[in-house]
Amino acid sequence: MLRNPRVPDDFVNYRLLRLFALAGAPVVRLCEGRYGVTRREFRLLCLVVDGGPVSPSRLSELAHLDPARASRVIAALARKRLVRREVQDGDRRFALIAATREGVALHKELFPQIADINRGVVSVLDAGQVKALDQILSVLTRHAEVVNSSIVLDVGADRQRGRRSSDDDPA
Repeated sequence: MLRNPRVPDDFVNYRLLRLFALAGAPVVRLCEGRYGVTRREFRLLCLVVDGGPVSPSRLSELAHLDPARASRVIAALARKRLVRREVQDGDRRFALIAATREGVALHKELFPQIADINRGVVSVLDAGQVKALDQILSVLTRHAEVVNSSIVLDVGADRQRGRRSSDDDPA
């Protein structure tokens, strides 16, 4: 099925998306419903708490986000007082993003709950399957990066209009 898909549900990305949606739903409810942060915001907060102050550009790389999207998430975290910008050498162009006490406290409270959800999802696997899954995901991710950089480079998506960006506008 995965090597020779016959229907969309045979596509590996659709299967992973379904798993992501099902396993992620309780995380979304927890993050947004109880703590008022998105999963993406919490992901960046984790990177800052775990790694210490970091530049916005490095944070976007670590989170695998484009710089504009990372900037919006950083701004949202700053509005929520979970991170702060620390200007370096008096030059606003050079800043580090650091977690606030509130951000560290949120991380300390929320991370174990999300880890419990993760443990629940993988609890049906034995130790060998968990190790194999980890290796398989790493291999697929590295190869997807190669595929992504080499296929369909001449077409951009126009998601606002739900069509290819190369389509002509109707007259």
